[in-house]
Amino acid sequence: GPRVRFGPSPTGFLHLGGLRTALYNYIFAKKHQGTFILRVEDTDQSRVVPGAAEGIEDMLDWAGIAPDESPGRGGPAGPYVQSQRLELYGRASAALLASGAAYRCFCSPQRLQLLRRDALRRQQTPRYDNRCRHLTPAEVAQKLSQGLDCVIRFRLEKGVEPFQDLVYGWSKHEVAEVEGDPVILKGDGFPTYHLANVVDDHYMGITHVLRGTEWLTSTSKHLLLYKAFGWEPPQFGHLPLLLNKDGGKLSKRQGDIFLERFARDGFLPEALLDIITNCGSGFTEKQMGRTLEELISQFEIGRITTHSALLDLEALPEFNRVHLARHIENQGLRQQLVRELQGLVELVYGDQQVDPDVLQSEYVERVLLLRKGHISFLKDLVSSDYSYLWVRPSVSRQQLQTISTEVDEIGKLVLGLMRRQAAAFTVEELNKGLRSLQKQTRETKYSSMMQLLRLALSGLQHGPSVAEMMVTLGAEEVCGRIHRALSS
Repeated sequence: GPRVRFGPSPTGFLHLGGLRTALYNYIFAKKHQGTFILRVEDTDQSRVVPGAAEGIEDMLDWAGIAPDESPGRGGPAGPYVQSQRLELYGRASAALLASGAAYRCFCSPQRLQLLRRDALRRQQTPRYDNRCRHLTPAEVAQKLSQGLDCVIRFRLEKGVEPFQDLVYGWSKHEVAEVEGDPVILKGDGFPTYHLANVVDDHYMGITHVLRGTEWLTSTSKHLLLYKAFGWEPPQFGHLPLLLNKDGGKLSKRQGDIFLERFARDGFLPEALLDIITNCGSGFTEKQMGRTLEELISQFEIGRITTHSALLDLEALPEFNRVHLARHIENQGLRQQLVRELQGLVELVYGDQQVDPDVLQSEYVERVLLLRKGHISFLKDLVSSDYSYLWVRPSVSRQQLQTISTEVDEIGKLVLGLMRRQAAAFTVEELNKGLRSLQKQTRETKYSSMMQLLRLALSGLQHGPSVAEMMVTLGAEEVCGRIHRALSS
């Protein structure tokens, strides 16, 4: 099967754009019984953030798209961290030097800076002028003997072959006409992206490179490197950009596109996978609520279009609501949510009088099943609107009597209704039932009766409708609370 890789730089958190690239690679691998590899590209040591590589792998695990081979899991083509593969890049550069496809460059940073400044002054794109390409072997030997610093550059040749991109179709970029010869090995022995990705993709047996469209123009350069090594190149597919819905770049500055934030805020990974593929292309259907299995079965690489994918993050809570409902419906996933919700209740209401009954799994599970589709996040159920579910009110009979003198009559009527209604316990039926009860009172207005019941059931003056509260609490809990209020 195919071998594909996701190659992030460990410079920070994994964000939605990176997740999408990883996801397309994962889906492609699973669709074709292949292997998905995580390779950490840390050759720019100045930007490496300690712990970032582990964080990225943790987030892929969290998202449900764990790699088959990675720094954490190991595998047959390791090491999976580029800074541990320096010997390989050194050997590859030496081979290109020996064949004349690469050369040593002794230009000082100052000279390169001047070239840059001149070009910008003439309003041209800065490029290296290939000066050291023409040094004789004797000149090179002399500079080396003087101990001068050098880098290794790759000689760009004119006449690149067109290649067929899996997304963009036939493509070619005459790199030699617009760029100077690129550095492939820096003075510190670290490779640049161009060399490292070609060498690693070759030795790791990568068959398909699915990466962001920003690399499309570099691909001709990479193909020249494959040719210089005499290696068979992989197939390339460049993925269109993921942009804000207004067409701007996703802002990393606000920190609102990092996976850690979504995980912390209670988003389900499935909702993220669903929204970032929904705004893109490559799938037969676009309905909200698709699972990873459905994404894999619907994926066709030929369906990826070159349009940028516009992400509407405001729709994410709605995606989460749909996926949360699916979790609640699934018995195994529901048990996990029950435990999570019990933990949230203890966290939020722990210092108040939470009755142990209220944390029983059956009760918590019932609440989940009844609020399915009404909530976007599990944590919604511990917001103040829902405090009545977890904290039993301590309401005195006197308080209730200030609303209506017919406390006992109303209590008895409601208890009777609860017994009769047990079969058809819906908000609509209860509303009808409560309306007819009020007609049996002597002087209590409907609004007062509702106020009295709301206070008895929740201890609150405001909140959800009484019928909604009753349905969510359940007949048994409603009766218990009314008995307690009447006998206090």
